[in-house]
Amino acid sequence: RSYNNEDALHCAIYLSYIYALNKYNAYREIPAGKGIADMTYVPVLPDLPALIFELKHNGIAETALNQIKEKKYYDSLSNYSGNLIFIGINYDEKTKTHTCKIERFIKE
Repeated sequence: RSYNNEDALHCAIYLSYIYALNKYNAYREIPAGKGIADMTYVPVLPDLPALIFELKHNGIAETALNQIKEKKYYDSLSNYSGNLIFIGINYDEKTKTHTCKIERFIKE
């Protein structure tokens, strides 16, 4: 009912961020690989994956995921040896819809 309500979305993101701080160190726009990752969450507890987020506006979520991989944003986690999850999120201003693509990544 309120999916496209910006206030509701803001609250959901804010609450998710607060919850994540219990288990992750969160970094915004850190230099990573050949660019800047929008958000990176590094776990402080064992057995949790690190999360790398790329956000797009009026694009597609797949492009965001490809950017994480092509620009090697995971290079900023060279001291981290656990699992990685990439999250690409797009917001389409015209249709007021969000798309998200999530992919597990295994470092070689």
